[in-house]
Amino acid sequence: MLWRLLRTHISASQLIGFSLANLVGLTIVILAVQFYRDVQPVFDDEESFIRKDYLVITRNVTSAGAMMGGTSEFSDQDIADIESQPWCRQVGRFTSSEFSINATIGLGDSGRAMRSQFFFESIPTDFIDVADAEWTFDPARPEVPVIVSRDYLSLYNFGFAATQGLPRISEGQMGMIPLSFTFSGNGLNEAMPGRIVGFSNRLNTVIVPDEFMHWANKRYGDGDVTHPLRLIIEVNSPGDVAIEDYMAQHHYDVAGDKMNSSKANYFLTVIVSIVIAVGVVISLLSFFVLMLSIYLLLQKNTRRLQDLLLLGYSPAQVSKPYMLLVLCINAAVLVLAVVLMLLARLWYMPMLHAFGVAGASVLPAIAVGLVIMALITAGNLMAIRRKVAALWLQ
Repeated sequence: MLWRLLRTHISASQLIGFSLANLVGLTIVILAVQFYRDVQPVFDDEESFIRKDYLVITRNVTSAGAMMGGTSEFSDQDIADIESQPWCRQVGRFTSSEFSINATIGLGDSGRAMRSQFFFESIPTDFIDVADAEWTFDPARPEVPVIVSRDYLSLYNFGFAATQGLPRISEGQMGMIPLSFTFSGNGLNEAMPGRIVGFSNRLNTVIVPDEFMHWANKRYGDGDVTHPLRLIIEVNSPGDVAIEDYMAQHHYDVAGDKMNSSKANYFLTVIVSIVIAVGVVISLLSFFVLMLSIYLLLQKNTRRLQDLLLLGYSPAQVSKPYMLLVLCINAAVLVLAVVLMLLARLWYMPMLHAFGVAGASVLPAIAVGLVIMALITAGNLMAIRRKVAALWLQ
């Protein structure tokens, strides 16, 4: 009976306008969140939602600087300055071998072997992207575990092996190939077996454990403390313009195309953030549209509401029809927004499948929509209750 009495002044066009505005805003927000989660693996293979990245830097070596004896090392002050930057999480130092290394690699049952001068570098374990339980070195049982850049294996298989008639080697086979090193320095000439334990996409070098490098430099090198020629930096905001400006200002070079790929990820984050902000603004505007509609409706029914309150109806009973109306509209908007998001996802996912992306779970995006609608609904119900209570006090 209350609903029949109070619905006479309800404007269907106003409610439809609010519903459409809220539907558009909420759909934009949850679709942007879902698209970001789905497309992120294209720019990053790591699982974190907000990706960390690594940059390998060197000093920019110019011809004039080299002729004048300019240093390429990073001093302790240089490293401390990098660590103090807001985009830097931590800095790792490359330690280079200070002794002569000869490597011998066996090539199958033919008895052929490949011998070459070699080099080693080491960095802290936190920066290595290959997990291996035997990534340690014990001088009592000497065997050198080695991580090699995956580019080196491709260079051997499709460059050197193809022209020399040698067999191509898979990553699994590399761990079983006989590998030995001969270290020379400080009057010593010692052989030691080695083993390739993995291949790195992050590091374009030959990596050994820090424990081995410090032990070997002390045993075969001159023992002098040297500053690193290369640094690896873990950054917390890949593609940040401040990083590029800092590198250019200090004449540092970034290895590979990491800055370009990081920029793509950074711009993706910025664009998605703008889209989400637009969706939030539309949702807020729709909230105020509904509040204006409710206030106009209550204003038109002021006399009837006051009469109902004087007849003994409580403010909760009088406001209940309006609250149920808001709950039904907002619930319908949430369901429709989720349906539209899923339909849009069905449209763009085949394009992402071409990049080998399986897609992320839709539950977080739905949860975001649920939270937004819960906040909007709570604001609507609170405003209705206060307006009716104000009429009752009159």
